[in-house]
Amino acid sequence: MAKSVKDRCSFCGRDASQVSLLIAGVNGFICGDCARSAYDIVCNDAGNKTMEGRPTYTTDFTEVPKPKEIKAFLDQYVIGQDDAKKCLSVAVYNHYKRLSQGRTSQADDVEIEKSNIIMAGSTGTGKTLLARTIAKLIGVPFTIVDATVFTEAGYVGEDIESILTRLLQAADYDQKAAECGIVFIDEIDKIARKSDNPSITRDVSGEGVQQGLLKMLEGSVVNVPPKGGRKHPDQEYIHMDTSNILFICGGAFDGIERKIAQRMNAHVVGYNSVQHVMRIDKNNLMKYIMPQDLKSYGLIPEIIGRLPVLTYLNPLDKAALRRILMEPKNSIIRQYQKIMQMDGVKMEVTDEALDFIVDKAEEYKLGARGLRSIVENILRDALFEIPSSHKQVFRLTADYAREHLDENMSLTA
Repeated sequence: MAKSVKDRCSFCGRDASQVSLLIAGVNGFICGDCARSAYDIVCNDAGNKTMEGRPTYTTDFTEVPKPKEIKAFLDQYVIGQDDAKKCLSVAVYNHYKRLSQGRTSQADDVEIEKSNIIMAGSTGTGKTLLARTIAKLIGVPFTIVDATVFTEAGYVGEDIESILTRLLQAADYDQKAAECGIVFIDEIDKIARKSDNPSITRDVSGEGVQQGLLKMLEGSVVNVPPKGGRKHPDQEYIHMDTSNILFICGGAFDGIERKIAQRMNAHVVGYNSVQHVMRIDKNNLMKYIMPQDLKSYGLIPEIIGRLPVLTYLNPLDKAALRRILMEPKNSIIRQYQKIMQMDGVKMEVTDEALDFIVDKAEEYKLGARGLRSIVENILRDALFEIPSSHKQVFRLTADYAREHLDENMSLTA
């Protein structure tokens, strides 16, 4: 005798004797096989929507790009800084290989510790761009935080835990992905200890912040307020493990060259010492930076020990500034050429105009950021007129650049 309709799967039509599981609903049934297929369809659809609407992040690091591959990728976006690129490539590769193998090797029980990074270099040399580009390659959540806003808990300013709140937001509150992300702490030099002399006032934004960062940098479980700590005091905390989060710190360390010079000339005695001083590149003392220089600058020894990878960025000379203008995938000139191309105008730039822009950028000493400011001032009138004109070609010459830069800079002065 045939089974009734109520005893059959409403999707495939099989009855209870033909399936291992038949789930009853309000007006029908679904078998286990159909339920499994429906689950796969929903997951695939959710994955496609995730890729279309927001970036997807990986937590599988079995195929980490090799250091040479990481550096080759960085070369497409960042000009020069080969020493910093090699240092970052090795540190990032070792960090994510550590995650792929687990913190402890099963063969010899060797525990691999995390190697956070600190970069020193003047403004506009590419510290933030290097960190952002590496995060893009690895495919992990990335956030930039400014160390100048942090104070000790209980004082006006942001708490240290808000660093992880921003990482969670960047990961769209995917905690598993966030716990493998990268945090770039900018302006780390601004939280240096103000003075070694005791004072009646607390250094709540200097050494106090450094003390608060210690456990987070080393790796611990931190109570993170998902919406920020002070405006929503009743929210439930998220417990995040920072053991697998890579922290990259960057700072200009303005004036640290004097500390380096004092250290290198501390024992200048005799003829051999004079020869040693002559071999020092006085125009780029940053290349000789050592952890003890950071300590002299005002970072406490405990935080220096938790940032074991120390690298530096060279100041940009004219050749590097000119390459930054033209060579990277998202170079400044290419960006403005694309803007004009959207209006059907081809932008041409002469070599003399590039030389003029580079000379001005070196004069202002603002690094790569100064290039964009100069180009924006030069092209301001052109960008105003071109969308309403019927031009097909715009030619940027040195005379045009000189005339419009002087005019616009005098208006904004």
